[in-house]
Amino acid sequence: MLILGIDPGTRILGYSLLDNEGGHFTVVAMDVLYLRNIADFNLRIRRIFDSTVRIIDAFHPDHLAIEAPFFGKNVQSMLKLGRAQGVAIAAALSRDLSYTEYEPSVIKQIVTGNGIASKEQVASMLSSILNRDNRNADFDIQNPKYLDATDALAVAYTCHMQLSNPLADLRSQLMPKAKRHASAKKQWAEFVNQNPERIQ
Repeated sequence: MLILGIDPGTRILGYSLLDNEGGHFTVVAMDVLYLRNIADFNLRIRRIFDSTVRIIDAFHPDHLAIEAPFFGKNVQSMLKLGRAQGVAIAAALSRDLSYTEYEPSVIKQIVTGNGIASKEQVASMLSSILNRDNRNADFDIQNPKYLDATDALAVAYTCHMQLSNPLADLRSQLMPKAKRHASAKKQWAEFVNQNPERIQ
């Protein structure tokens, strides 16, 4: 199954395409849509829609996985992020593509075992997982130019893991946020000890 992962943004939007054949992951694409040089916000939104449609038409993914807006302190930023996400979803629906939305903490939990991991930790863990057999050596997953691209890859990877084991993701989403975030350092240490092969 080929998953299109999107990390929505109105200045930089990350996207990736991740295929899974028999448990072997192949990164088909990993890049960003750079929008900072477009002054008009409406034109940025239009560019997101048009670019998402072009990506779908070029690669024909089976499903869209997209990160949910982060509810931070800046309400205006959150609203703009929500618009970027909504436009990307609308583009997918215009091509009859189904989608799933994931909270940032759930994505980090699935990829690293730590719901409050940094973007750099997510990229490092993805590199360890996806470059295990040199299948994705053409992509600099650990040190990308923009971490938005690896964030998008993390969304696609989370979707693949959820589809292969739906209960694992469901448990993460149902777990109270306070409990998910408690003892984060301890959770990370336990994950590393239990999965030494996933650390380079």
